[in-house]
Amino acid sequence: MAFIDWTDSLSVGINLIDEQHKKLVGLVNSLYDAMKVGKGNDVLGKILEELIEYTKYHFSTEEELMKKHLYPKFLDHKKEHDALTKAAVDLAKQHKEGAMLLSMKVNTFLKDWLTNHIMGTDKKYSPFFIEKGLK
Repeated sequence: MAFIDWTDSLSVGINLIDEQHKKLVGLVNSLYDAMKVGKGNDVLGKILEELIEYTKYHFSTEEELMKKHLYPKFLDHKKEHDALTKAAVDLAKQHKEGAMLLSMKVNTFLKDWLTNHIMGTDKKYSPFFIEKGLK
């Protein structure tokens, strides 16, 4: 069983964004699986770095769509992206410096962050983008 199961409830109804969200879910699951079988901290660190880089790419995609379509809550959404990115980068930095071992607490943070962001913040833009013709 996956740490995070992709279900239709996580869909925002926009294919490009849903595919990126699925990739993020897959990366969080990869980190969890590697941790569960006792992979070394270097492997875990690489997965965490990949997750952060893909998250930045995904946030950039969302933000470009918001700017292009003049999404009225763009600045609020971007602030959340910036805060989430900073939190993830801080985790990776602490891990890299040896100040923190990746733990289930980190996995739980990532799971909660991803699902709460999709279910809360991202779902709010769905009707707006769908009305603009995005699918």
